[in-house]
Amino acid sequence: MSMHVPIPKVSTLVGVWAALIVLTGTTSAVSYVELGEWNIVVALLIAFMKASLVVWVFMAIRHSTTLTRLFCIAGLLWLGIMIVITFGDYSTRNWTYQAQPWSHTKAVGGSH
Repeated sequence: MSMHVPIPKVSTLVGVWAALIVLTGTTSAVSYVELGEWNIVVALLIAFMKASLVVWVFMAIRHSTTLTRLFCIAGLLWLGIMIVITFGDYSTRNWTYQAQPWSHTKAVGGSH
């Protein structure tokens, strides 16, 4: 039994390549803009768009079975959960530095 794998048109491949180049330039340009805490959000959104293009066209997920698509969506959902958990940890940390008592004592036994 032979399986037919559709090959994308050259125009589609060139269009996706151009979109990836534009998105890469956008990532670089946005890095120079001061957005505060939103810099990482914008960078991740652009990265998500680039990854989606690669998966959809170059990895041919659009021509895959429903089960393969389901696993791709499940992987993205899991990535989203991990990002939310990481952001929750990051946003609730106390970032003020407090010197420890042992950091102000002289070293004992070392050559000076």
